[in-house]
Amino acid sequence: MTITGQVLAPLRPAARVLTGSTYILLGFDALRAPGMRVDQATPVLAAIRTVVPLPHNDELVVRANAAVQVLGGTTLALGIAPRLSALTLAASLVPTTLAGHAYWKIEDPAARKVQRIQFHKNMAMIGGLLFAALDAPPSSGGARRQK
Repeated sequence: MTITGQVLAPLRPAARVLTGSTYILLGFDALRAPGMRVDQATPVLAAIRTVVPLPHNDELVVRANAAVQVLGGTTLALGIAPRLSALTLAASLVPTTLAGHAYWKIEDPAARKVQRIQFHKNMAMIGGLLFAALDAPPSSGGARRQK
């Protein structure tokens, strides 16, 4: 392992915990009280149903997505299958973003701006998850030790 790798190695678990905890908290929120998320999700779920067979109970689908986020956030934070966890979270965030932050449908400029910011924040979160999915733990260096 290089000096840079040794210095940066402690950041990997910290990054996983910081990223995963966000999905744990947001997922628990949606699981406990899906509320207006269900109404927001209805048009997106209808579009998805044209391609993927989903249950017709929108609240159930919203809660299932929330459960995926809690599970994915937990496994990412714990370092259990971090690549799969990150990809799963990224996939769950796509419909969440489209349903919750469709700023292009909002006419009020102030509300539109808020939702545009939230949409792009979610896009950044997806990008971070994709980086996490691409991350490879540093090799121990044992196989290629120089004499």
